[in-house]
Amino acid sequence: MEEEVQLYIDMANENMQGALFHLTNELTKIRAGKADAHMLDGLFVDYYGSSTPINQVCNIHTPDPRQIVIQPWEKTMIEPIEKSILKANLGLNPINNGELIRLNIPALTEERRRQLVKQVKNEGENTKISIRSARRDTNDEVKKLKNSGLSEDLAKDAEIEVQNITNTFIGKVDELIVKKEKDIMTI
Repeated sequence: MEEEVQLYIDMANENMQGALFHLTNELTKIRAGKADAHMLDGLFVDYYGSSTPINQVCNIHTPDPRQIVIQPWEKTMIEPIEKSILKANLGLNPINNGELIRLNIPALTEERRRQLVKQVKNEGENTKISIRSARRDTNDEVKKLKNSGLSEDLAKDAEIEVQNITNTFIGKVDELIVKKEKDIMTI
C-alpha cells in the first residue's frame, strides 16, 4: 500500500508540474510591451491544406524590443501567415514588404497594462485552482486507501507531503505572477 500512496503523490506532483508548465506557456503569450518571438506560439498557418505551427514555416526573430520579423521559408507563405496573424486577433498589424513580415509592437497604455496584470493574475489563480485540485484528488485517494487498511500514520504523512508539494508549487506560481506583473508595469 505504501507504493500505491507514493504513486498518488507522484501523480499529484506531475499534475502540478503540468499546471505550472501551462501557466508558463500562457504567460509568454501575454505581451508586456516588448517584442518576443514566443508571442506567436500557438499560431497556426494553412500550409498547403494542413494547419501547421507558424514556427515550422518561417524564421521568427526580434531585431529590437519593439519589432518582430517573420521571414517565411517560401514567399508563397507570406499571405497565409498574414491572415493567420490577423485572425488571431493579437492586436498587431502585419507589414508585408514581399520578402518578410514585420510586426511593430505598440507601447502599452497605462489602462492596457492594468488589464494585462488582471489577466496575468487570473491565469495564476486558475493555475492555483488546478494545483489545489490535484492535492484534493490525491488526498481523496489516500482516504480511500485508509478506509481499506492503510495505517493512520502513513495517511497523515502522505497528506503532509502532498501539502508541502502544493505549497512549493503555489510559491512558484506566485513568483511567476510577480515577475510577469513587474515586466508588464515596467515602461
